[in-house]
Formats: sequence, structure tokens, C-alpha cells
Amino acid sequence: MILRSAGGPHLTYCTNIHPGETWPEVRLNLERFVLAVKARVAPSERFGVGLRLSGAAARALAEPRELEAFRAFLDQHDLYVFTLNGFPYGPFHGTPVKERVYRPDWMEPERLAYSDGLAHVLSALLPPGMEGSISTAPGAFKERVRSAKDVAQIVEQLLAHAATLHGIHARTGRSIALALEPEPCCLLETIAETVAFFDEHLFAAPAVERFRRLAGLDAADAADALRRHLGVCLDTCHAAVEFEEPADAVRMLRAAGIRVPKVQLSAGLRVRRLDADTLAALRRFDDAVYLHQVVQRDGANLTRWLDLPDALRARPAAGGEWRIHFHVPVFMERLGLFENTQSVLARFLELQAAEPISSHLEVETYTWSVLPEEHRTEDVVTAVARELRWVIERLTA
Repeated sequence: MILRSAGGPHLTYCTNIHPGETWPEVRLNLERFVLAVKARVAPSERFGVGLRLSGAAARALAEPRELEAFRAFLDQHDLYVFTLNGFPYGPFHGTPVKERVYRPDWMEPERLAYSDGLAHVLSALLPPGMEGSISTAPGAFKERVRSAKDVAQIVEQLLAHAATLHGIHARTGRSIALALEPEPCCLLETIAETVAFFDEHLFAAPAVERFRRLAGLDAADAADALRRHLGVCLDTCHAAVEFEEPADAVRMLRAAGIRVPKVQLSAGLRVRRLDADTLAALRRFDDAVYLHQVVQRDGANLTRWLDLPDALRARPAAGGEWRIHFHVPVFMERLGLFENTQSVLARFLELQAAEPISSHLEVETYTWSVLPEEHRTEDVVTAVARELRWVIERLTA
């Protein structure tokens, strides 16, 4: 679109904002919403699609006739698919998800099969010469990982998937990277934990040797291929909730030689001051569908709660700032008594404009449907178009 035509990154939004679990529902969302967003922000240019596919939708789209029909649809409307959201496998809207969103996780064979299937679908949709990316769960929910054996199983399955990606590249010439997405309360939570996991497990000599055997490569080529196919999806809301500074996060990843195939541009809630009014107002953001992790900072100390109701019940002493994992529209600087973490996102965009972090940028505000009504006064197409324009203005300033 606008940025890509000038040699910049691919920019889109994630279609997980639109409820839809079956392939016909997803296809209808593209016709109803994505085309309308394109008409607002890139009417005369190719527009990239950030496609979210459930396990069921991915299997349906993998059918040759469906793929052929979808490619024709993309060509007809000047669309292209360059990235998939492969994080939530099952239902994602209108039903309680909470920590079940991570299941199946990377300890379970269903996650590997799902991710392999997504890779084959994406390889069939990618335009020639364009790299693809798939964002995925950060290993597993932290409480699920209880032993070194669990970690070893996660590593084994990630290496097996990387071998699938290498096989696709060898056969088709299309390169796809899996991007693990750090998130609060998961195995990969902070950037420091993520760097340590890659260094100690995924990129360590035993892992490279295992991947070499799986992929049929020599040692030098195996190390390069592994780094090409496994990387990080940097979600700016998640980083802000963890009180991580953009420059520090990017520096750590670059120093470790970890690629960032995808950045999800998002903003969370920021509560600078806790009092009776703000605590009461926060209850409007407590929904039964999604997990809203909370991190409080008091000086150098961080306190974490798994979900917003847990933090509200704790009634912590006033004085500490809260960051809440609730994706809100990136252009909405204030939401009543609260701010969003827009300033953290803005600093990421400054870094991206100065020295690109990733060529795949995706706005992700999937919690639109549970946002309190007073903050949801315009239709979703208008809101998404405003988000994309907000990002474009900062990247091209």
C-alpha cells in the first residue's frame, strides 16, 4: 500500500478484529470489511491482508479449489496476503477464551499440525519474491510449563516446524518465518526471557544439530536457515504492559541475532493513578471473553496479576502505575480517566522509521467488540482506517 509503494514496510491490520471462525465467515469479512478499509486508505494501490485463520478455517482454505478461488478474489480486488495470525487456534469471539487461547500450545502436536498447515496455505498465497510471516503463541501459558521436559518438547516441535518451512523454501522458493509473540504470563513473557530462550534452546548447538538432521542440511546452512525461519513477533501493547522500552527491546534482539519478522502495532491501557474512581471505572473493561493481564510498577518493582479482576480484588495501595493488556484503538490517546500506551507505540514507530525493525507491520485491536460502548462510537471500518492513517502519519513524518 502507501508505504510499500515507496519502498517501506508492508502495513495492514489483523482480521482477528472481525468475528469469524469458519472459512466462509472469514471470506465474508474480507468482502464486507477489508475491501471497505482498503477503499478508505489505499483505494488505488495494492493492499496487504493480515489474515487470521482458525484451525477449521485453515483446513477449509487448504482445499485446492478454495485456494484457487481465493487467489482470484485477491487479484480481482488488488489484495495480497503476506502475513497470517496463527496464535488463536479455536473460537476467538463471543465465548470465554481467557488462558485457553494458548491451547493447543507448542507442547501439543495439534499446534505443530496447525502451524504446518498455515505455512502451506501462506506459501500458496504469497506473491512471488515476497517473504511471509506467521505469528504464533509464545510457547505456552507459563503455568503449563513445569519441567525441562516440557521445554524440550516445545523446542522439538518448533524445530520440526522450522524444518517444514525450510522444505517449503527449498521446493517453492518462498520464504516464511514463524514469529513467536511474547505475552504477559506466558513462557516467553519479556524480551529478556525471549532472548534467553532463543539463545539457550532454539539457537544452541544441540538445536542446530537437531534441525540439521530434520532438514537435511550441513551445519553452517542449518544455523542460517534456523535463524531465517524462527524469530519474534514484537507486540507493542505487550511490551508496554511489561514496561519495556522500545529501544532496549530492539537492541537486545539485534544483539542476539534474532529476527523480527513481524511487529503488531497495538496499545494497551495505562492507569497513572489508582484511586476509588479509577478502580471503579476499570470494571467497565472487565469482560468474560479475554485475558487482561495487569502489571503494576512501584519504582523498580513490578507486580503482576493474571487478569484484571484479580488486580481489582487485590486493591493495591495507590501510587503505582498500572499497564493493562487490553488492546484499544491506537489513535485514542485517552479513554475517560485512562490513557493508552500510545507513547510507547510512537517510540517504536520512530525506531522503525529511522532503522526498520521489520518489513511486516500489522495493527491489531482485536478487543474492539468488548471495548466499553462509550469508547466505541464509530463503526469498525472507520476505526481501523483511522488506526492505519495514524500509523502512516508517524512513519512518513
